[in-house]
Amino acid sequence: MSITGSVSSEHLQLLIAGYVLGDLDPNEAAEFEQLLLDHPAIADEVTQMQAALELSDDLPEVDPPTHLRSVILNAQAQPTPLAAVPDPAVSRTRRNPFPWSRALNLAAAVLIVVLGVNNYRLRQTLQASQTETQRLAALNYSLKSTEPTNPASATVAVNPNNLEAVLTVKDLPPLPPGKVYVLWTLLKEDAPYTTDAKGAILTEAFNVDAQGGVAKPIVVPRAFRSEALISKVAVTIEDATAPQKHQGKPIMVTSL
Repeated sequence: MSITGSVSSEHLQLLIAGYVLGDLDPNEAAEFEQLLLDHPAIADEVTQMQAALELSDDLPEVDPPTHLRSVILNAQAQPTPLAAVPDPAVSRTRRNPFPWSRALNLAAAVLIVVLGVNNYRLRQTLQASQTETQRLAALNYSLKSTEPTNPASATVAVNPNNLEAVLTVKDLPPLPPGKVYVLWTLLKEDAPYTTDAKGAILTEAFNVDAQGGVAKPIVVPRAFRSEALISKVAVTIEDATAPQKHQGKPIMVTSL
């Protein structure tokens, strides 16, 4: 966060940590309240740190880096010096309101909170990914020719978790130059995705070999993560220079 004025980011972090830990004296509390009034965005950092502290009981213990740990332990082992007579020249400057030992303790607390938040977010991401992978089963679509006497067929094996699929086609005649086969994903009317005038998403343009076959990996639309949104999958013949115009009629389609 960028705070204009004389307050450094380090001092601001110490004030936030002191507030969350309930360790501000009256002068520091007044200063922090004024900063909140001048910069309301600070409240977001306070909320995040408070939430992280509440979650810290459930997180594994994380040791601070070796160099910081040694600094903290050495600082705590030093005897507290007697109060010195204030120098008039120094008294005219603004004194740091945090003693060093207290500042180091708060810095360690902030570090542990930050590490805990990072660990928590990573764990949440992994859990969400695992849940999604377990929830979405593979999808398989079989396409047949719209002409009963045509033996052409195709399959689309979809992994909804990574939106990758394998398109396998058999017995389609090779097309003349300038033409291309196009695989379409047709969605139901209430599907929250952008489609063409026929309710379809261009999924893949392809050609077949001399034997009328092809097997290739493709990427499918995000709509496949919700099978209920898919109406059918179809293949048409389109102009290779503008397949998106979707002018051809289906030559293969999934069974209804």
